[in-house]
Amino acid sequence: MAKISEFAKDYESSAKTKNIAELQSVSTDLELIDDEFEFTKNGETKTVKQKVIVVDGEQYRCPITVIQQLKVILEDNPALKKFKVKKSGSTKDDTKYVVIPLMG
Repeated sequence: MAKISEFAKDYESSAKTKNIAELQSVSTDLELIDDEFEFTKNGETKTVKQKVIVVDGEQYRCPITVIQQLKVILEDNPALKKFKVKKSGSTKDDTKYVVIPLMG
């Protein structure tokens, strides 16, 4: 058995997917990939489907709200090549995303 402090020091999250808001900029030319993962809650296994992009070998989740906002931006600016995403909130219910077009 290990002490909780020892375990905590060596702990690495099993989460493999990061959030698109962690990136400084995102290219509109990146491939959007269908992904899914399973988790167990209260003894019940659930499957979650998500969209991800891959940057430098790391997966980043791309919420549908980001895709919806990007669609509106691309209607007025079809030549847009880069954008960034700002995230606010910390729970499933209060998290909001804002897509910011980048020049250059």
